[in-house]
Amino acid sequence: MDKNRIDGAAKQVKGSIKEAVGKLTGDKRTQLEGTAEKQVGKAQRKAGEAADKVRDTLKK
Repeated sequence: MDKNRIDGAAKQVKGSIKEAVGKLTGDKRTQLEGTAEKQVGKAQRKAGEAADKVRDTLKK
């Protein structure tokens, strides 16, 4: 499993938590930072999935 998949998933979780805290506290900046971090994590996870597919294809 590609490291980007793991790191991306962790960023998604961290971003979701940060976004929720921002919503609960009414802090728009924290909420937006969380949303952005979640999206970065999603992109990183997708890049890791693509790298895994390439690696698996080359092994065949």
